[in-house]
Amino acid sequence: MARRPRKLMNQINVVPYIDVMLVLLIIFMVTAPLINPGQIDLPSVGRSLNTPTQPMEVQIKTNGDLLLRDTAKESMARPVSREELIAAIKAKQAGTPDQPVVIAADKAVKYEEVLKVMDVLQQNQVQRIGLLAKPRTP
Repeated sequence: MARRPRKLMNQINVVPYIDVMLVLLIIFMVTAPLINPGQIDLPSVGRSLNTPTQPMEVQIKTNGDLLLRDTAKESMARPVSREELIAAIKAKQAGTPDQPVVIAADKAVKYEEVLKVMDVLQQNQVQRIGLLAKPRTP
């Protein structure tokens, strides 16, 4: 009896690999919800270490007049010139170097006037400058 020569197989049988992958997928899907994500237990302090600095408010009126109000001390703004404005802010920055300054301009004031005040403040090394706006009410 003559033996038939074996036919060479040039394909890979992937069915067992698919079965293993499906079993692993089911295992991961079942165990994933059981794992607790890492939680961080933050330390607590009694109070804040440094209180935020109240900003100085520079108001620009429609006619270009400048008013200055130190929100930490004064409730009313006082009229100042540009030179007095810089002197007052530099005096305040001597005690607190990161003193914030907020510009509150009337909405009818030209944008150029606001930029002039910002430019003068930046030229005199005022680092924290912001613009004050009121939120829209629905």
